[in-house]
Amino acid sequence: MSYERPHNDDVGNVDAPGRVGRTGRTAAGVLAVLLAVVVALGLQGGLPHWVTGPDVTETTAAAPPPLPPMDPVAIARTVEPELVNINVSIEPTGMGAAGSGIVLSADGQVLTSHHVVKGADVITVGDVGTGAQFPATVLGYDSTADIALLSLNGAEGLPSVRLGASSTLRLGDQIMAIGNAGGTGHPTAEPGTVTSLNTSIVARDAADLSRKALTGMLELDAPVASGQSGGAVVDRGGAVVGVVTAASGELTKTDGRATGYAVPIDRAMEIVRQIRSGAPTDTVHIGPTATLGVLTSDAAVGGARVDVSIYGLPAYAAGLTAGEVITAVDGHPVSSAKTLKYVLNVRKPDDMVRLDLTEPDGSRRVVAVVLASGPPN
Repeated sequence: MSYERPHNDDVGNVDAPGRVGRTGRTAAGVLAVLLAVVVALGLQGGLPHWVTGPDVTETTAAAPPPLPPMDPVAIARTVEPELVNINVSIEPTGMGAAGSGIVLSADGQVLTSHHVVKGADVITVGDVGTGAQFPATVLGYDSTADIALLSLNGAEGLPSVRLGASSTLRLGDQIMAIGNAGGTGHPTAEPGTVTSLNTSIVARDAADLSRKALTGMLELDAPVASGQSGGAVVDRGGAVVGVVTAASGELTKTDGRATGYAVPIDRAMEIVRQIRSGAPTDTVHIGPTATLGVLTSDAAVGGARVDVSIYGLPAYAAGLTAGEVITAVDGHPVSSAKTLKYVLNVRKPDDMVRLDLTEPDGSRRVVAVVLASGPPN
């Protein structure tokens, strides 16, 4: 509301029809000033007695009582039966690795980190609660977010976790990370606090030394360890609010504790719902992984340069050799090695694709290749 000074021809015309005289405007001005004072004092939390009246009492809301300390032992006892231990093997080398998983459903859908199952030919999952062992298949994954969804063959009646909401977390909230530290098969619980709600990191996979940029991570003052990847970050009530992903590996100078990182559960469950929908995206892969059988890098002139054509796989059988550049798949341009990965991400084993290739001498050719089944990305 604005207040305008009256024009000269309005002054003194009190009885004129349709006009407001000096008295009316003065009263309006006083009222406006009075209201402004009341509003200003009210915003400052101190209305005077002559405004509020004798029967109005000012009160200040009492601060909520502090929450009791988190009970790590009780929470661990509740959550551990809802977790699984994951063991993988990579053929033909026989290399193996271990990780953790979170049971989402009684029939054996398990949430874990993508890097736990990456490259795995055989996945075996042990239920922490009962000790039962299950072969597992990969339902889907998003390698860019380091999330995968497994299915345990023959599982039924498994206790499943209670999901929380990572969106409600605040800095300083008490949490606990639980997982198969060291691959021993016995979950280890590490209490701590939330130190950041949106951190970007570059994670290195200890198995193959590959690096991956991850964004939007929870940062935890909790010393997570190898083997806890895919495990649960739970709040003080035992609800899962994150998926353990990485540790800094660097001890802080103050207390000697390493920093942990986790994918917020809200983000992880978005990916789970996408996988369950059966609709792949550029980053979310559904079902068995199709492989071309090449190692590639970015070509200087655009495209995916073939660095290695792996013996016994489709690219090798089709005659692809080092130095050739893949510029298109089924007519879709390929501008980089990452683009090739995204294009193949929506394909399935036994799909036939047509590759546009540029030879080192500049000549071009088109090759038809039938994709094979391979380990998860």
